[in-house]
Amino acid sequence: MSLSKIIIPAVILVGLLVGAYFFLQPDEKVQEDTLLTAVKKGEFVITVTATGELKAKRSEKIRAPQGMRPAGIYETTIQNLIAEGTIVNEGDFVASLDRTELANKMSNVQTEIEKIQTQLEQAKIDTAIDLRGVRDQLINLGFTKKEKLLNVEQNKFEPESVIQQTQLDLERTERDYSQLLKNYELKKKQAIAKIQEIDALLRQNQRQLNMLSDLSDEFNIKAPKSGMVIYARNWNGKKEPGSRVSAWDPVVAELPDLSDMISQTYVNEVDISKVKEGQEVEIQVDAFPDNVYTGQVLQVANIGEQLRGYDAKVFEVIVQVNEIDSILRPAMTTSNQIVTDILDDVLFVPLEAIQNDSLTYVFKEDNGKTVRQEVITDLTNDDEIIIAFGLEEGDQIHMAQPGDPDDYPFVPLDPNIKEKIRKEQEEAEKARQAKAEERKKKMDKTPFKNDDSGGGDFMIIMD
Repeated sequence: MSLSKIIIPAVILVGLLVGAYFFLQPDEKVQEDTLLTAVKKGEFVITVTATGELKAKRSEKIRAPQGMRPAGIYETTIQNLIAEGTIVNEGDFVASLDRTELANKMSNVQTEIEKIQTQLEQAKIDTAIDLRGVRDQLINLGFTKKEKLLNVEQNKFEPESVIQQTQLDLERTERDYSQLLKNYELKKKQAIAKIQEIDALLRQNQRQLNMLSDLSDEFNIKAPKSGMVIYARNWNGKKEPGSRVSAWDPVVAELPDLSDMISQTYVNEVDISKVKEGQEVEIQVDAFPDNVYTGQVLQVANIGEQLRGYDAKVFEVIVQVNEIDSILRPAMTTSNQIVTDILDDVLFVPLEAIQNDSLTYVFKEDNGKTVRQEVITDLTNDDEIIIAFGLEEGDQIHMAQPGDPDDYPFVPLDPNIKEKIRKEQEEAEKARQAKAEERKKKMDKTPFKNDDSGGGDFMIIMD
């Protein structure tokens, strides 16, 4: 193969690559323009977004029998449970609990009753034998006493020593008879007390057996009223057939009031200071993304908690859902956008444009040259920040640092103006707090009480 056949295609290929490079290389002016943005003026909305879970504000708890703890049954298993979402009427079957431990207790109590009944019969027989023996002794002593009386009567003309001897024998016999009679009364009382004790123990065990028998009937759990059955939740998820139910966490299922719903959500410790009772909320349900509902912050927790899988503490926030919709169901996931503040007619720029050193500034275009303009910032939202002073509407600023900051002149603000703006910001914050308190006072004072027995796991997304 000739050398020219190799060189010519190589030269063409290099030419194509060079042409493609210059053709695809973006214009420097376009690149520069994309790094600039204009200062905007208008409405500024501050929100906090968090994922939550729908719950009924009020619900009827379907619980395991209250007699479990008195019966010494501290935990059992859900043996059968109707399907979640089933509509039931008052008195309908909802669930059944495993009776194995209960049956063992009933068997033990029945055995104890039979044992006590045997003891009672034995005590009655022993009492009858003992008392009969004492009565026989009393009868014999009665005859002896009559015999001694007869001897006294017969010996009244005998010498004084004989009379005294027969009199002593009579007195000794009468004393023995009196002592035996008292002993008989005491034995009789003792026997009655013993039988009463055994009889009381028998009645106690019989009551326990009756209680266990009634409890066995209650292990078939029925609906306390009409409604839709929703499974209860604990730290391990939903309570389903095979789940454990304890005497301290007896809730098996719920009958929620679907006409009054709330969204239980959690906000991280960074944003919780922005959230106040009474603030408006935009709610979207993941299952129906096209539907948008309105709400209001009903309750904000004062104390944070550590949820599994999160390093930072989070605070529970309860959001009241304003609308009633038949498609809303407990446990549906919601996206809650809490509107913490709305400011009208303010200047704002993207967060990326703000530079922080010992002072806060932006890179601003000023008559064809770039300067570092000191600014005073205020509140922020997820993407933008308010400029309280230092810029005007339409000013062109850089979205990112264009180069070495020392290459650009610094334009500071008047310290007196900075102090004035700081005081104005403090007054504005006080006014916002007062407005929040006023909004809180106008709210429904009926608190939401979270009656979960253990609390479920939630997937929380914090913005």
